[in-house]
Amino acid sequence: MSRPKPPTYRSTNWHDYNAALARRRSLSIWFDPETQWLAAPTGRRGRQPVFTDAAIQTCLTLKALFGLPLRQTTGKVASLLELAGLDWPVADFSTLCRRQKTLTVHIPYRPSTGALHLLIDSTGGKAEGDGEWLARKHGPSKPRDWRKVHLGIDAETLEIRAIEITGSRVGDAPMQPDLLDQIPGDQSIGIVTADGAYDTRACHTAIAERGAAAVITPRRSGKPWKEHTAGATARNEALRSCRRLGRAIWKGWTGYHRRSLVEAKMRCLKLLGERVLSRDFDRQVAELQIRAAILNRFTALGTPITQRAG
Repeated sequence: MSRPKPPTYRSTNWHDYNAALARRRSLSIWFDPETQWLAAPTGRRGRQPVFTDAAIQTCLTLKALFGLPLRQTTGKVASLLELAGLDWPVADFSTLCRRQKTLTVHIPYRPSTGALHLLIDSTGGKAEGDGEWLARKHGPSKPRDWRKVHLGIDAETLEIRAIEITGSRVGDAPMQPDLLDQIPGDQSIGIVTADGAYDTRACHTAIAERGAAAVITPRRSGKPWKEHTAGATARNEALRSCRRLGRAIWKGWTGYHRRSLVEAKMRCLKLLGERVLSRDFDRQVAELQIRAAILNRFTALGTPITQRAG
């Protein structure tokens, strides 16, 4: 018996999506002349900050987008200010490096039209160590280390709504409540979808406290929980459904496969750079958050709308 042919899809808004892809390299979307560039006096003793967080984030965004060192970033920003006819000062490389450590990164996003469907997963980015070819050819010269990026994206807008950065030894499940805490309390969460690594009591409890439904694959060796909480009841029901119907039917019935959208987003995050360029942890957090802000800006410009063709 031959296998059924996989379905094919086609884009219905190719003209608009093609224009959005071209606009991603437009400098006008990254540099806004109406940005509050200079910081207001704080009223406290000591040296006053010259640049706002928005100005520092704009400079670091151009650095991450074009893969520039700090000194070349200052030169690029200075040229943009000159072309825009703005007589604004430019932060030098030492100021950018110092402010990046304490920068509060603003990640823009579009709100959902209804209850939020949050897709959660994690990936890693290399922080220290040799590349793969050099390590295989000559052996690793020093221990390699990674930074783990935990993401929560909106299934409707495909934008990043929550992000956490940890060391490589931190598991997926312990960070899931922190991702949910980043969603404003007045934003209703309808569904939280994640893989089997999040099949823990803490994750199900955090989801139930937000009044959301959990679409999490039960572990294959999982046993029914004896608790009578809302999270345990939902998890036991998913376990019984998987055993009775099978995992394939359960995944199709619950829409579990939409979790592939967050995996595609993690791939896009790595296209901005496989390696984290900053050295200390705080600057690495700001660098990865800026990459998330870049992806949200890309997504807001336009995404393909596909439909099944056959």
